Amino acid sequence: MKLIKAKEMQEIDHRATEEYGIASIVLMENAGIKTAEMAGKMLNNVAGKKIVILAGRGNNGGDGLVAARHLHNQGAKPVVFMMGKEDQLSTDSMINYNILHKMNGRLCPLMNEQDREHLLLELLDADLLVDAIYGIGFRGSLSPFETEIIKLVNKSRLPVLAVDIPSGVEADSGKVAGEAVNAAATITFALPKPGLVLEPGKDYAGKLNIADISIPPALLQEKKFKTSLITDTLAYELIKPRHPDSHKGTFGHALLIGGSTGLSGAIILASLAAIRSGAGLVTAALPESLVPLFDSSLLEVMSFPLGQTGQGAIALEALPAIENILGTSSVCAIGPGMSRYNEGRAIVHFVLERAGIPIVIDADGLNALGSDPSVLKGRQIPIVLTPHPGEMARLTGRTIEEIQADRINYAAHYAQEWGTTIVLKGNKTIVAAPTGEIYINISGNPGMATAGSGDVLCGIITGLISQGLKPAKAAALGVYIHGLSGDYAAGVKGETGLIASDLIESLPYIQARFEEKRKSMDID
Repeated sequence: MKLIKAKEMQEIDHRATEEYGIASIVLMENAGIKTAEMAGKMLNNVAGKKIVILAGRGNNGGDGLVAARHLHNQGAKPVVFMMGKEDQLSTDSMINYNILHKMNGRLCPLMNEQDREHLLLELLDADLLVDAIYGIGFRGSLSPFETEIIKLVNKSRLPVLAVDIPSGVEADSGKVAGEAVNAAATITFALPKPGLVLEPGKDYAGKLNIADISIPPALLQEKKFKTSLITDTLAYELIKPRHPDSHKGTFGHALLIGGSTGLSGAIILASLAAIRSGAGLVTAALPESLVPLFDSSLLEVMSFPLGQTGQGAIALEALPAIENILGTSSVCAIGPGMSRYNEGRAIVHFVLERAGIPIVIDADGLNALGSDPSVLKGRQIPIVLTPHPGEMARLTGRTIEEIQADRINYAAHYAQEWGTTIVLKGNKTIVAAPTGEIYINISGNPGMATAGSGDVLCGIITGLISQGLKPAKAAALGVYIHGLSGDYAAGVKGETGLIASDLIESLPYIQARFEEKRKSMDID
């Protein structure tokens, strides 16, 4: 499902008017009608119900004015509080203000402390509050007076319907600077906005409803709008049925380089996840002392012993052997359990220089890049980076707080600057491709915040690339089925006791679900 940013939505509205002749006031009328309908659903029947509407100066406030008119016509008792003077209203909002005024609709100012006290009294016997203060154009922070009004709204304990997005939430990021309306439901128009699915904005939106306001579908389906929510639709597109003549070579040879004394579990988990995700062959290249443990743990994965340092990590003397096995592989992941040590940087750089196949860099592979990822630029091979926020902060020289406050834009910016796919892990993992596509994942649960979960994700993405998927699509599908596996496991075992191997055990059941659904839908 496509997500639309604020400027993109504004462009669509403009083009609907300029190219299709759909007047902006028609779009406002449709939005207001849908808002009134949603209010009706929330109250079951609006007749006789008191609905307080807070309307801002812009078109979001205009949507609220239209909704008030239709609610009035349906027998409701709407009371509109205007957070702006008449001469500050947008043109379309002013038209709807005048219509409601001529219908003797209740229109009240909300400009000062006296008006605030009036609002407080009106809320005492209200049944619903509609937030039409700010729409998707909101940026930055609220004024002190607006902040006080929103605090009052949130303390009222009334059910709140937000129009397009809760006031105080930034549409592109979900960022909240101070206060924001805590809605029971949000009605958004045409397509959902990123801030409605990303925290903290999602927490303020309540139940999300998407309304059609008659924008031509061709405008909404254009490829230049590159932000998408990862859903089952992507999985059906990418998980293809296996041909009867397939053999293990058909599905590629995944190579994983990593492991060190004390961190053998990471390479074991990543390797098992790679083969469970469908890779035909998987080889783990790891320090020679770990091979006996590895071989006894995984029967289906091949091991490739490498020379090691005195501390049990991969040694520089192993580089010729690594180069040899790179030549027989379809994809290479490097980093799980590799540990942090001086030679690690040289090993990662060597793989980047010598590999002619896609590379997934995870965990200590990312740490080996340090704070100078310039080595990534200009590479002719696809590269996938899988940082958590701390690793992303080190790579970019930013703080974790900066990264978390604007996850989409940081992931997108550096994906294009470095020419890599970036998987910025966390709640609502972001996958950003170097070509500008952005995918937001909504699967998964807090139980997955456990040791080894990232190693499993690395293995899944590597296994999917080995089967021929483009790296960005493999990363998007990988984070989705990784999260679904966690959801499946949590449904059986609960979140608290979830461990990384539970995700791997659940993978086949998720894949089977898609295979069966594909058959029932008769998708080729």
